[in-house]
Amino acid sequence: MVDSRGTLAQDGRRAERLELRVPTTATQLPAVRAMAGDLAMRMDYDLDAVEDLRLAVDEACATLTTIAEGDAPLTVVFETTRSGLHIDAWVPTADGTEVPTDGFGWVVLAALVDSVEGRRSTQGGVPAGDGSDASVAVISMDKYLPGQHPVEVDSGSGENYSVAR
Repeated sequence: MVDSRGTLAQDGRRAERLELRVPTTATQLPAVRAMAGDLAMRMDYDLDAVEDLRLAVDEACATLTTIAEGDAPLTVVFETTRSGLHIDAWVPTADGTEVPTDGFGWVVLAALVDSVEGRRSTQGGVPAGDGSDASVAVISMDKYLPGQHPVEVDSGSGENYSVAR
């Protein structure tokens, strides 16, 4: 089976995707953090990895709340894959707003997950978006299960492929 990102579903089952939309306030971040922790526990991450995911989601969401436009909601999409957990968090922003990736919080975030990316996009380019051209800021991150970290494979043609072990 294939999930929405084109990867095999965990254990041959349909990939799970959970979308959470909350007000962009500090009082809502514990709910998002709790959801990340619950999903990680259900996926059999060890306790350290569960706590890393909670902290990473909290840091990503806190970063996005600082650049959200007005009362726009924070959307977090959790997607289980065969290799681990993929998370996209995003908020509507003013045109041209960049995700701040140069501070201490970003360094902490990058240390807690296996991969992280901050970028601009549109509602049409994010999971659970409304399909419009409205601007959003996105933080995407992956935390791999033990033994499932993708490795780069050189195909000999100058292209690299990411393959889960």
